[in-house]
Amino acid sequence: MDSDAGWKLRRVVLSVLFLLVVALPLYPELYGLEAVSPFAQLVAFRPQALVLVLLVGLLMLIRRGWRLAAVLVCLLSLAGMGLIAPRVFSDPTPPPPGSRALTIMVANVLGGGADAKEVARLIKEQRPDLVSLPEAQVDVRQEIQDHLEGLTYHGFTQQANAAVESATSVLVSSTLGDVQFDSEKLDTGKVNSTQLKPGAGEPGAETIGPVQQTSTQFGHIIVTGGTLGKLRLIVYHGYPPLPSEVTTWKRDLEVVKGWCRQDRPTILAGDFNATNDHYDFRQALGDRCRSVAPSVGAGLSGTWPSDRITLAQTQIDHVVITTGIKPGKFTTYKIAGTDHRAVIAHVAVPKS
Repeated sequence: MDSDAGWKLRRVVLSVLFLLVVALPLYPELYGLEAVSPFAQLVAFRPQALVLVLLVGLLMLIRRGWRLAAVLVCLLSLAGMGLIAPRVFSDPTPPPPGSRALTIMVANVLGGGADAKEVARLIKEQRPDLVSLPEAQVDVRQEIQDHLEGLTYHGFTQQANAAVESATSVLVSSTLGDVQFDSEKLDTGKVNSTQLKPGAGEPGAETIGPVQQTSTQFGHIIVTGGTLGKLRLIVYHGYPPLPSEVTTWKRDLEVVKGWCRQDRPTILAGDFNATNDHYDFRQALGDRCRSVAPSVGAGLSGTWPSDRITLAQTQIDHVVITTGIKPGKFTTYKIAGTDHRAVIAHVAVPKS
């Protein structure tokens, strides 16, 4: 009896330890490891991992000695799926009477690798009010504009440093009026000008545009004025959580947190290089911001990497809105030449 009791105790302890090990890559924030590689990268695919863990747990039920551990990991997986379920089963709410409808598009063009004609075709089909173009230098933006055939969009590009991917462009429909473009910039001395081509730091340079390090590692653009009223539109490209540079990724999300905390109606659109499963992304949004997709049942619509099967994609391209702005339909589209799917989101803004 003593040996049986001892074995049962060891089995319970081992099962709990197994559960803790399995939970580590799924919920690193519970261990204070959300910003440590490889967990910061793996957690981007938490929904897929939860399904895999559930399947493994079900297979483990075959072995009698593994059943306690199997039950624990199955419960962990099912609990995680329950937390994710609202991203799939939420429905868009009808826009309030008198609200203003806006259509927002995001298309990371992979440094100009995307087919400009396809990007322009989607713009012509959807007629977005704002188009966020991460990784688009001036020449790429202008090429897209050249294919718009009569549609009037005002363009602007902000490049933060010498890296091509630090360029961010925006196209704003003329229906929004005479808008202004700006960004939060750091000291000009913080730009590594030695890596730029001659004249690249000057506004209007042929392929680069204005180059000045912004408060984010990659360029961002703040659109105000025109018919927007108090509303501001922010085009954003967050730094990726590379294993050696997670700190930079977190710092960019801190800038997002600052925007979300400000008492001003705001729409952010771009490649955030973060998912709703990243603790730092959720902290950045706080209680004043939310991503449109999970608010309308499209929270598992993957946007990257688009060259993989749908089940192996995750959602890092977002349209984020502050309190008072209502989320509407969210759809993704394949664009040749880039590893991101384009995003179209509809929102409703109170006219006041």
